[in-house]
Amino acid sequence: MDLFSVPAPDSAIQRVNELTRLIDHYNHEYYMNDRSEISDFEFDALLRELIELEQQYPELASPTSPTRRVGGEVNKTFKQVQHRFPMLSLGNTYSIEEIEEFEARTRRLLDGTPFTYTCELKYDGVAIGLTYRHGQLIQAVTRGNGAVGDDITSNARTIPTIPLKLQGSYPDDFEARGEVVYPFDAFEAMNRQREADGDEPFANPRNAASGSLKLQNSAECAKRKLMFCMYFMMLPNDNENPSPSLDLSSHYSRLESAKQMGFKVQPYIKECNDINDIKAFIDYWDKERWNLPFGIDGVVIKVNQTDLWDRLGMTAKSPRWAIAYKFKAERVSTPLLEVTYQVGRTGIVTPVANMEPVWLGGTTVRRATLNNADFMANLDIREGDHLLVEKGGEIIPKIVGIDPDFRKPDARPIAYTQVCPVCGTPLVRAQGEAGFYCPNQDGCIPQLIGHLEHFVARKAMDIDSLGTERLKLLYDKGLINNVADLYDLTPAMLIGLENDKTSIQEKGAENILQAIEKSKQVPFERVLFALGIRHVGEVGAKKLVRYFGNIDALLAATVMELTMVEDMGEVTAIEVHDYLSNPNHRAIIERLRAAGLQMEAVDNRISNRLQGLTIVVSGVFEHFSRDEIKASIEQHGGKAGGSISGKTSYLLAGAKVGPEKLKKAEKLGVKLLTEQEYMDMIG
Repeated sequence: MDLFSVPAPDSAIQRVNELTRLIDHYNHEYYMNDRSEISDFEFDALLRELIELEQQYPELASPTSPTRRVGGEVNKTFKQVQHRFPMLSLGNTYSIEEIEEFEARTRRLLDGTPFTYTCELKYDGVAIGLTYRHGQLIQAVTRGNGAVGDDITSNARTIPTIPLKLQGSYPDDFEARGEVVYPFDAFEAMNRQREADGDEPFANPRNAASGSLKLQNSAECAKRKLMFCMYFMMLPNDNENPSPSLDLSSHYSRLESAKQMGFKVQPYIKECNDINDIKAFIDYWDKERWNLPFGIDGVVIKVNQTDLWDRLGMTAKSPRWAIAYKFKAERVSTPLLEVTYQVGRTGIVTPVANMEPVWLGGTTVRRATLNNADFMANLDIREGDHLLVEKGGEIIPKIVGIDPDFRKPDARPIAYTQVCPVCGTPLVRAQGEAGFYCPNQDGCIPQLIGHLEHFVARKAMDIDSLGTERLKLLYDKGLINNVADLYDLTPAMLIGLENDKTSIQEKGAENILQAIEKSKQVPFERVLFALGIRHVGEVGAKKLVRYFGNIDALLAATVMELTMVEDMGEVTAIEVHDYLSNPNHRAIIERLRAAGLQMEAVDNRISNRLQGLTIVVSGVFEHFSRDEIKASIEQHGGKAGGSISGKTSYLLAGAKVGPEKLKKAEKLGVKLLTEQEYMDMIG
C-alpha cells in the first residue's frame, strides 16, 4: 500500500463486500439458471458503484471481484504453458458400428464388472483447462497441442460462466476442463454489427470463440458474450478423494458436484446402461441439435466409473474408456443469386457465391467460396442454379455441388471474369497455377492495402501500432501509397487523423512512430519477406539472404543465379527477378535503404558445431520453444529442416514427437536426438 494512502473506512469495506455478494448472486441466477432478478440498468448501476469503490480504494479490489469480468488487461504475447495433465484427444467415429464395437470391447475388457456409461453433447467450441486452488481461479490455458497451450487467464476471467471463486465444497486443487462456445444469438448479433461497421463477418461460432480468447485486450473479449461449459474434472490423483464431503466416484457425480461449486454443466448428460440407450441418445440429438442455442458436432460416450479408467487404459493417442460419435455434415440446397470476386494481397482473384440466406449448422450462410475457375467449370455452375452447401462441425460452409432438381433447361453458364473487379486490369494465369491474378500490384487498392498489412505484420517488420483500419485511414488521407512512405511519417501528419472507424491522437502517433523506428533493426531476411514477393515466404527469404548476403547482390542476380538457391524453382526465380527488376520496386527498396532498414545479412552464428547438419525438430521441449530451438540450430551453423528425408542428419525429438516423423525417421535410418543430447552437441 502507498504510505500516503488513506485506509478504506469500514463502511467502504462493508459496501464492497455487499456489492460483490449481490453481483455474484445476480450473475449466477442469470447465467446458470436463466433467471433475471433485476433489470440491466439496476445491475449496471451496482457494477459501476463497485468499480468506483475499487478505484478509490485499490486495496479492496480482489482477484475474484466481479469487476474482473469487465476486462481491461492487455496481453500482447500469450505465454505458453505446459499442461500439468496432458489434454488428450478422443477417438472419433461417424459410424454406429464402431460405437457398437467400442461398447462390446469395453464389456469384454471389464469382464463382468458392473458399470454404466455417460452420454453427453460434444460442444463445437474451444477446449480449455481451468486450474483452481483453494477455491479460486488461478490459470486458464487453451488445449494447444495437448502438451502445451496458451495462457488466456485474463480473457477467461471475463466469461460469466467461469467461476472466479467457487461455492460450497470443492477439492483444494483440481482442473476443470470444458468448452468455450459462442451462443448462436450472440454470434449472429456480433456478425450483424461487424457487417454494419464494414468488417468481414466471422465464418462460424467456433472460429469466433477461438479468436475471441486470443484478443489482446480482455475488455474486447468481455464484449463477446462467450459461454463456458464444464465437461470434465481432473484431480491430481484420481485414486484418492481429496474432499470426502463430495461424491467424486463417477464422471456423472463429479459433474453434479461441479454444479454446486458454481460451474455451468450441460443439462443434457445422461447415464446409459447399454448400447441401446447409447443409440437412442445419439438418434435423439442428431435430430434435436438444431434446436439448441449453441453448436454441437456429436456425442461423447464415457465409462462412468472413474476407478475403471486405469483398468481400460490408453492407446497412443486417446483413452479406451471414451469415444466421440461425430454427426455427419448437414447439407442444404439454396438459390445462387450472383457470383462476385475478391482480390487478395498477392492479387489472386477468388470467386464467391452469394446465395439466398439459409440456416446451416447453427449459422446463417449467405456466401461461400467457389475457389477458382477450374472449380466453377467442373461444377458447371449456371445462372439460376441451386447450390448444395455443406457444413459439418467446425468446417467453414462449402459448396459441394449443384441441385439438379432446379436446373433450368436454358440456363446459361457463368463465365469467369476476365478483368480485375477492382481496377479493371486484365487477369493473368501463371502456368501450373489454379487461380487467375491481377498483375497490377502497385495500383490495385486491395493489393496495396494487403501489401501494407503484410509489411507491418509481426513476422515481417512487426509494426504493431498499425492495424488494418489505421493503414486504411493513412491510405485514404493520401499519406501512404507504398511501404516506403511509412518511414516519411511525422507527428504533424498523424495527430488528429480520424474517420468513422478509428482516430490517431498524440499518444497513438507517438506509438506508431516508435514502432516504425524500432523496425529499422529487423534483420534483412525479414525485410525481404516483408516486401511481399509472390511465392517467397519466411523460409524462402532466409535462403535468398543466406545465398546472396545483401540487397545489391540480389538486385544483380539473374534468373539462372536465383535458381541456384536451395529449393528455388524456376517459377519462383522468375517472380523474384521480375519483382526486383521493376523500377518502382527498386525505387521503394532504395528509399527503405535510405531510411535505415537492414539490407545486409548479419552473421549471428555462435559456432560452427552443427555445420553441414540438417536437423528436423518435432515435439515439445523443456528449455526451448520450437522457434527458439530452430534459431539455435542456425546459430550453430546447422539447418533446421521441415520434413524428414534422406538428407536429414538428425530428428530432434521432444515430448509428444510426431508419430509420422518418428516412423519416417526409423524407416530412413535417421538418428534421434534428445534435448539433452542436442544441448551437449552445442556445448
